[in-house]
Amino acid sequence: MNWLLHRVLALWVRYRVLPEDIPARLQQRAAAVCYVLERRSVTDLAVLQHACVRLKLPRPRKRLLRESSDLRSYFYLSRPRGFWDERLDRRPPPQLEQMLAALDADPTLEIELVPVAVYWGRAPQREASWFRLLLVENWALTSRARKFLQLLFNGRNTLVELEEPISLRSLLGDEAGLSVRGRRVARALRGIYAQHRAARIGPDLSHRRTLVTQVLRTRAVRAAVAQEMREKSLTRRMALLRASRYAKEIAANYSHAFVRFLERLLAWLWNRLYDGVSVGHLETLERVAQGNEIVYVPCHRSHMDYLLLSYVIYVNGYPVPHIAAGINLNLPIVGRLLRMGGAFFIRRKFGGNGLYTVVFIKYLAAIMARGHSIEYFIEGGRSRTGRLLQPKTGMLSMTVRSFLRDPARPVVFLPVYFGYERVVEGATYVGELSGKPKEKESVLGLLRACGLLRERFGRVHVNLGEPIALQELLDRHDSGWRTRAFDEESRAPWIAAAVDDLAGRIMRNINAAAAVTPINLLAVILLAMPRQALPEAILERQIDLYRALLRGFPYSDRITLTNLGGAGVIAYGEAMKMLQRQEHAMGDIVRMSDESAVLATYFRNNVLHLFAMPSLLACVFSSNAEVRHDDIHRLAWRIYPYIAAELFLTWSEEQLPAVVDGVLECMRRHGLIQSSDDRSVWRRPQPASGEAMQLSVLAQATIQTIERYYLAISQLVAAGSGELTQSVLEERCQLNAQRMGMLYGLNSPEFFDRTLFENFIDLLRRRGVVRSGAGGKLEFDDVLMRVAADAQFVLREQIRHSILQVTHS
Repeated sequence: MNWLLHRVLALWVRYRVLPEDIPARLQQRAAAVCYVLERRSVTDLAVLQHACVRLKLPRPRKRLLRESSDLRSYFYLSRPRGFWDERLDRRPPPQLEQMLAALDADPTLEIELVPVAVYWGRAPQREASWFRLLLVENWALTSRARKFLQLLFNGRNTLVELEEPISLRSLLGDEAGLSVRGRRVARALRGIYAQHRAARIGPDLSHRRTLVTQVLRTRAVRAAVAQEMREKSLTRRMALLRASRYAKEIAANYSHAFVRFLERLLAWLWNRLYDGVSVGHLETLERVAQGNEIVYVPCHRSHMDYLLLSYVIYVNGYPVPHIAAGINLNLPIVGRLLRMGGAFFIRRKFGGNGLYTVVFIKYLAAIMARGHSIEYFIEGGRSRTGRLLQPKTGMLSMTVRSFLRDPARPVVFLPVYFGYERVVEGATYVGELSGKPKEKESVLGLLRACGLLRERFGRVHVNLGEPIALQELLDRHDSGWRTRAFDEESRAPWIAAAVDDLAGRIMRNINAAAAVTPINLLAVILLAMPRQALPEAILERQIDLYRALLRGFPYSDRITLTNLGGAGVIAYGEAMKMLQRQEHAMGDIVRMSDESAVLATYFRNNVLHLFAMPSLLACVFSSNAEVRHDDIHRLAWRIYPYIAAELFLTWSEEQLPAVVDGVLECMRRHGLIQSSDDRSVWRRPQPASGEAMQLSVLAQATIQTIERYYLAISQLVAAGSGELTQSVLEERCQLNAQRMGMLYGLNSPEFFDRTLFENFIDLLRRRGVVRSGAGGKLEFDDVLMRVAADAQFVLREQIRHSILQVTHS
């Protein structure tokens, strides 16, 4: 029967053996090799036998030891209790006890165990059948009927994974007795299988009710329930029901079957919406998936982010993360489906609700303890401007504190960058920035969005950033944290500092993995022009220059850049209906419509940080034909902290001098600036040259940012020290920025975004440039005047007069 099964499987089953170099390592082993299969399965054993024959490895059916005729070179770690009883018998198998007895009898004997896992159909990206998707590998016990169907429908796509050989003696402890040592070895092997199965198909999640019950039984939740009873005069039953209601409001209801169905649905959706989904640096996930708790921390551009990241992770063979979604998405029907896809819901504000806070923290700790990866957006909400928002550290803090209380598995944060060429919510974002109220999410709004399926949204990029190991970060803040015990009441000051440091690193690593698309390049260049238009030949040269700058002084080795040259980028922009061509005898003019220009600010802001340093240095030459090297460094040192905080630039202030010198040299190589022989003086090109125009266009990328800074400082100086509160100053800045936009045609919604003014003023306070006085009024001294003087040095006289005119009026 075994021979017949072997022959039948050889004809039907197609498998792949991983790792690819394991056969060479096993062939060199001198010790006796015994294969371990997780569960009893004659089909798994037959596939293993065939693989060993093909790869010339020791065969599992051969005799393990010469003196023992009935001991073969394999055993099952667990077996069904009976033919009709599918429950598993987890006692140490008799073969294992025979091996232990042989080791006791012969101290020179060495036996090596090789754990083997056979996955049937664990490649959802290759499945073309809905039925096959229902039969791929999971954690559930597999009946004989299901095993037959797996073999029949997924047998052509099977994975055989052989682990590194493990010395059986190394797994033994000091306990006496074969049964005790056998249980110890079996427990160690089950741990290995659980770890590897979690890496391949995701952890074993119990039903939602089980998880909710586990959360409600924790000591912290019971204490919070007692506190709720005292404060709200509730009975114990009423308080428990309230806690249960909170837990059910939060908890996901993950379904493997639904995720498999969703993968097929999303593949169809992406083909309708996008020209393709590009994934950058996937090897990063391969490197950190094994043995770590992964926390995905992407930027938040669109509602599509939730679906895109889960899809990309799943089709590349990794488990779908549990996603923290805003409670506003818990819509009828939609909310239930999102829960089945792994979403758990969180309120925007906890509002001092102690019971809800404790229930949420314990739910987060429970899914982390089970080894499930999680995902949340630390910006809090979607960016309406295309810039990264200031991070909200609530979820980060809860994650860090949960790890400190129970550091069971290492935690790794994986930043993710989304690069769209068009966002579904683009028109909505422009309206909100212009003052319209935010539209609430609704089922009706979702149905209206179905009409977008007929439109083209270009290509979408998902780039993985540099991972951040939490343990290493904590070591930098307190090397002795491992020796301390942390509980819900722990409030060490260094934890808050570590969370802030972590948030900053995540944001910088997201930006360092940016994708530069044709749409980004067109937006950065054409929005620098007063009428968003350029002759085609000049636009081509500017595109090629920007691509050369990104390659000549790379912002990061994780940046991905379009392969299209200048002409190809323009053609792509026309195909995306972003550009209009106006024919002319002396050469065509390429322009954006007013509507396209407003939407393009979003895509310019996606990559503005990549051009920030070249543009900032170009600004120095806008009003100065010649500048000393030391003055350039002084101006960069003065302005860089504010731009770095706004755009989450990757370089520290200590690295700034080397960065400035590197960017200056790169600009010199491309003819944008000239220098004296000793590099002590830098000059701009002749005004009528093409390089001078290119330098001027490059400067426009950050000139609005500096104008915004100068506007805020001018308002403060005009009012006088101790005259304005921060809220009044923010309001005046926003109104005057809107007025400037009307007067001078600054069709850029984020120019008068109040949040940007608020962040700038906050940074002025943190750096001691301004301070709060009596009644919350802002006070300043000569330091602010020096900042204003440096801004004046960069801005042209006409721009300064325009700002002052609006300010004084």
